[in-house]
Amino acid sequence: MRVKIAIAALAASLAAPAAAQDAYVVGITAALTGPPASTYAPAMEALRIYIDRVNANGGVNGKPIKLVFLDDSAQPSKAAANMKRLTSEEDAVLLINASLSSTYAPTVAESKRASIPLLFASGVCPKDVYPPADPLQFCTTAYAANFDSRASLSFIKETAKGDVKLGLAAMAIPLSRGEMEYAQKIAPEFGFKVVGLEVIPPPTPDYTPFATKLKEADANWVFSWAPWVTQVRTLEALRRLDWKGDYVTWAHLEAEGELQRLTDPKLFVVGANSLYQDNLPIHQEIREAVKKAGGKYPAEQMSEGWIAGMVIEAAMKGAGWPADAAKVQASMQNLKVDLKGLRGGPIEWTKDNHFRTKQFYRVYRWDAGKKAIVVAKDWWSYDVK
Repeated sequence: MRVKIAIAALAASLAAPAAAQDAYVVGITAALTGPPASTYAPAMEALRIYIDRVNANGGVNGKPIKLVFLDDSAQPSKAAANMKRLTSEEDAVLLINASLSSTYAPTVAESKRASIPLLFASGVCPKDVYPPADPLQFCTTAYAANFDSRASLSFIKETAKGDVKLGLAAMAIPLSRGEMEYAQKIAPEFGFKVVGLEVIPPPTPDYTPFATKLKEADANWVFSWAPWVTQVRTLEALRRLDWKGDYVTWAHLEAEGELQRLTDPKLFVVGANSLYQDNLPIHQEIREAVKKAGGKYPAEQMSEGWIAGMVIEAAMKGAGWPADAAKVQASMQNLKVDLKGLRGGPIEWTKDNHFRTKQFYRVYRWDAGKKAIVVAKDWWSYDVK
């Protein structure tokens, strides 16, 4: 109940536009309420905290950044209405989508209609940001289609003892389902037999039927790439059925706290962000900033929003003042941002690559003996071409 209250309060606090005039306006549609909000609302709070710090220190090129947050509750119709308002009433020079992939089509359409660059921040990176990238679409989010499945299946290949009978679990939204279908397609390259693919509707109250099918198919590994709610509830349903297999899933911002809660030694989270148990200086900086700002969410859920803030600051600096959407877009097409250890490497964008030039991965799990989170596989990378 407290989480729901916090999300609702965040939505209310962020909905009102900032009072600053003569500013860089960034318009955001985000799933601040509704079932998927646990993946998006903390990231948007982190973005607000980061930009508030920038503005308190004089802004960018002497001007503040004005964030206009609108809640879409992960509903495409609301996201479409939000984008129309942001492009027609708010004079945004940059748009952000922080919501489910089901909201992407209307937001992309509005971005193109208005010729305003669109940044995916905390929502999955679509293929359109890969080379050759769509001129208007960019992404800072850690997780990304196709690369994540290859990384996860390669980890399973290295870790598994004996034959792999692979089960897959997706949420019934475009990118999650598409990614699990991609994993199903490439699994034979790794020598795996796919025994089941469950596509689970977002409002599912009971995951038992889907978990039962995976268990009865005799899966000894399950891979899920979906919003955290689908990933974790599928695992919990499997464990209630006394399934003993290994489970690989994406390390969304909830992952660190959930590894500690579940204490499941056969749960592996694959991600591109370092966890806060690494205790890097940047992690300490974020902890202190969140505490000072009275943040509603734990610091370990802040990396996605913090990274988005770092990139937005750099993009506006490169655009100069006065800035319009075209200048911001040009700046974003030639950008490199040092993430200070939040990931295995920088975000680097070129004219044809709006994702990053290298995608880094690391795997964490719970160690029952140490009673702590440990690295199951250290950083490795793929070139993005």
